[in-house]
Amino acid sequence: MERLWGLLQRAQQLSPRPSQTIYKRVEGTQQGRLEEEEEDWEEGAEPPAHFCPMELKGPESLGSRPGQQNVIPWAAAGRRAAPYLVLMALLIFTGAFLLGYVAFRGSCQACGDSVLVVNEDTNDEPGLDSHKGTLYWTDLQAMFLRFLGEGCLEDIIRQTSLRDRVAGSAGMGALAQDVRAALSRHKLDHVWTDTHYVGLQFPDPTRPNTLHWVDETGRPGEQLPLEDPDAYCPFSATGNATGELVYAHYGRPEDLQNLRARGVEPAGRLLLVRVGVTNFAQKVHLGTGDPYTPGFPSFNQTQFPPVESSGLPSIPAQPISADIASCLLRKLKGPVAPQEWQGHLPDSPYYLGPGPGLHLQVNNHRVSTPISNIFGCIEGFSEPDHYVVIGAQRDAWGPGAAKSAVGTAILLELVRTFSSMVTNGFRPRRSLLFISWDGGDFGSVGSMEWLEGYLSVLHLKAVVYVSLDNAVLGDDKFHAKTSPLLISLIENILKQVDSPNHSGQTLYEQVAFTNSSWDAMVIRPLPMDSSAYSFTAFAGVPAVEFSFVEDNQDYPFLHTKDDTYENLHKVLQGRLPAVAQTVAQLAGQLIIRLSHDHLLPLDFGRYGDVVLRHIGSLTEFSGDLKARGLTLQWVYSARGDYIRAAEKLRQEIYSSEESDERLMRMYNVRIMRVEFYFLSQYVSPADSPFRHIFLGRGDHTLGALLDHLRLLRTGSSGSPGASSSRVASGLGFQESRFRRQLALVTWTLQGAANALSGDVWNIDNNF
Repeated sequence: MERLWGLLQRAQQLSPRPSQTIYKRVEGTQQGRLEEEEEDWEEGAEPPAHFCPMELKGPESLGSRPGQQNVIPWAAAGRRAAPYLVLMALLIFTGAFLLGYVAFRGSCQACGDSVLVVNEDTNDEPGLDSHKGTLYWTDLQAMFLRFLGEGCLEDIIRQTSLRDRVAGSAGMGALAQDVRAALSRHKLDHVWTDTHYVGLQFPDPTRPNTLHWVDETGRPGEQLPLEDPDAYCPFSATGNATGELVYAHYGRPEDLQNLRARGVEPAGRLLLVRVGVTNFAQKVHLGTGDPYTPGFPSFNQTQFPPVESSGLPSIPAQPISADIASCLLRKLKGPVAPQEWQGHLPDSPYYLGPGPGLHLQVNNHRVSTPISNIFGCIEGFSEPDHYVVIGAQRDAWGPGAAKSAVGTAILLELVRTFSSMVTNGFRPRRSLLFISWDGGDFGSVGSMEWLEGYLSVLHLKAVVYVSLDNAVLGDDKFHAKTSPLLISLIENILKQVDSPNHSGQTLYEQVAFTNSSWDAMVIRPLPMDSSAYSFTAFAGVPAVEFSFVEDNQDYPFLHTKDDTYENLHKVLQGRLPAVAQTVAQLAGQLIIRLSHDHLLPLDFGRYGDVVLRHIGSLTEFSGDLKARGLTLQWVYSARGDYIRAAEKLRQEIYSSEESDERLMRMYNVRIMRVEFYFLSQYVSPADSPFRHIFLGRGDHTLGALLDHLRLLRTGSSGSPGASSSRVASGLGFQESRFRRQLALVTWTLQGAANALSGDVWNIDNNF
């Protein structure tokens, strides 16, 4: 009996005690909110004095009596658990809502533009602070445009053009310090300067260059005034030349052939050539960088033997004014120049000559000159060892408003803009490397010397080079001088940037309005006088240079002392700030995509089209080769292997997971080295610095092979200056040379196909 009584007492102790749902007023930042709490106390005890009891009772059960506690354990437990269940439901609902919102937002934006190579909105990144949330492509685009719009491009262009900044001058030294200070002010991760000692030519102030008429006895007579004692052609041969005057249009190889066809021999004569069409590098120095240390960086010239670039001219050259040119043209006789050779000088009949004799004396002298390239870097958070490089020439002979002031201003504004973006949460996956080049007016000397110094690592680290030089030379037409790898990305960016002079249209709509083949209107090969050319043809890094130009004429003041801010502003009819801002938007949005996307947006399949186009030109001569027992079969096989390798890689990427960081990096490494694969590994960089088989110069290029094949039908050089300086006119087709050229092209192309395939056990070719 006692044992039964103890069990009953034990059961009563374990029964639940009465509970109340009470609320208390919470003080502080959320005053007025009632917080729900559960409180238990002993039966018969008073609730705590600081609570305001608000008992919530349900209807009493039938048969219950006042004063008698009606205990239902599961009902009491349910009342206690109810608030927690409600809270849990709210949390689940909130989480599901947020997940649905993110998925909906990403899917809508991804569907917004179907032409993208990759889904740009999946390339999100956490902000530096949690409250800033995720940054998508549209967020980054809006942030970039907002900060860029806060700048002062026009003022920087004007102020830069007013400063003396000839390479090696005291004014350039002061500007270099100011640019470095500007980069340091924006708190970049790294800022530094590289100094090179290069051999540059300058006029000799004690012995100025001269031009004289020659009398009947062959002696110098009356002196003709030159445009300016400071005007000269850098790297011209020094010495004197005497001969009859001949008008040679732009001085191109085809122009000289045209003269011969009309009975005028240019050899042994002084040639009067026009500025334009071909750049100054092609008229004077067939190369870039310091021509006295070809193939080697000029960190210290004393380390290397005294050699000279094979691209240095062997004849003297000198610029003259339009007035002197008119005077010379009026003295010419002989055949009338072709209609397309007629210029715009007033009262100047255009005859081919020959004319009276002239004597030219060039006394330029070489000076060892320090030049300084200035660097600023924003480190990437995921692939910091991969760089997107952005550069602009800083020096200029004269005011150089269009030549370098515009590019320098855009560079500084991009630095400021991206620095502000980083401060506000943008974290580029890859590093941004901003560079201000020195020595650009002497043939991209600063950029080429840096490339020569770091050639062994740049093709492993540099993703793309964006040149800001020659950005604004007009506003009628837009050109993108670029590698094929960037064409698809450029097309996408053009669709997102407004035209500066066609209201309501994007740049893409502006160019596509007149020609449905937009790339035929916009895309141009990289010119030799651009720093971008050396990045691609020498270092194997894809590059681009944006330019706005006039429709029917070149900017007339380039490379002269009249290249002032006022003249540039006048040529653009007041639209200089708008056009410069458009170039900055193009470059900036391109940089965001290249530094932000998980997968590099480089279209490696484009080179398949380039190969097919070149092969099509070669196929024209298949019959001629077959008659000699020769064939192009090997290069056809290499072409097929490259196209198959590109398609195979595309399929691998398509079926892979973008969230796999290791896999994405592996693909990026293969993609970013495609340009490098087209540098011939079978020629020396010292002997043939521009080893690119499509863009370079030398016997190893496809252009040189095509020129050689043309000799099968013409018996003489087809276009002797274009691709190979070794083609000697009149030698005709040489089978041994053809076999060597074919081997160089074929194995470079086959090597590109093998490299694109990935690991050696994955290579599947028919070669």
